[in-house]
Amino acid sequence: MKAGAATVAGRRLEAIRAVRLPALSARLRRRLLALATLCLLLAAVYQFWFRDSWLVAVERVTVTGLTRDDAHRVRAALSAAARSMTTLHLDGDDLERVVEAYPIVKELELNPDFPHTLRIRVIEHDPAAVAHTDGGRVAVAGDGTVLQGLAGDGRLPAITAEGTVRGGRLEDPGALAAARLAGAAPAALQRRVEKVRLRKRDGFVVLLRDGPELIFGEATRTRAKWTAAARVLADKTSAGATYVDLRLPGRPAAGGLPAETVTPVAPAGATSFAAPGSAAQTPQAPVPPATDGIGEGVVPAPSP
Repeated sequence: MKAGAATVAGRRLEAIRAVRLPALSARLRRRLLALATLCLLLAAVYQFWFRDSWLVAVERVTVTGLTRDDAHRVRAALSAAARSMTTLHLDGDDLERVVEAYPIVKELELNPDFPHTLRIRVIEHDPAAVAHTDGGRVAVAGDGTVLQGLAGDGRLPAITAEGTVRGGRLEDPGALAAARLAGAAPAALQRRVEKVRLRKRDGFVVLLRDGPELIFGEATRTRAKWTAAARVLADKTSAGATYVDLRLPGRPAAGGLPAETVTPVAPAGATSFAAPGSAAQTPQAPVPPATDGIGEGVVPAPSP
């Protein structure tokens, strides 16, 4: 049986070998070769001539997104550099180098419109704070970029930076963290931030205009802490508080209220909570001071 199976398999293999695909005709081979040569030629023409030719040269440049006093200088510098390029061969790095002298520029978005138009959208740094240094006051962005030449808005929060500012960024770690904290403030609270300071007992503290102190502790989880701060400040039961402890953003607490109470605020997603002194609230035993190493004497309230 085994010998018979081997014989059958051998015959099938011979039959497969006997099959021959029809050979390509010489005429078809010549056509394929000509097509391949033409494709290579067109690719070479595009790469080495057409994409850098006058046929696609940038002739019209529109620059949008600039709002500062030196906008005309930035626009002129970008337009001059762009007109040495083509819509098929833009040098983004070269354009970035052109605006290095203007720290207000954060990013460029390039949108070529074949064959001769280039649209450039400038994304500017938003000033987040005014840094007070040994060399004077400078406006800074939330990432620590020093916005030289930009007059600090009188309503920007103040931060303190040790020494003088060299280069284009803050080097003092404390000032850099304070700038990031100020820059992360939600729009509804940005104009209320007066100062960001580092206090030995409480860590980073934000002073609001016509409002309580916001105790952030470490400059981490800033988005969650700002969200908790907005929720506390919008809660009527926290009216009159002198500080809001945000070191545990899931358990923010308003303190300094009458009778030295610390008012817990409803966690995110809760619809209500018992106000202090109400029948629905069970008196709580005194809570020991926080011992997280960031501050002391500030007592976060227990979860409702």
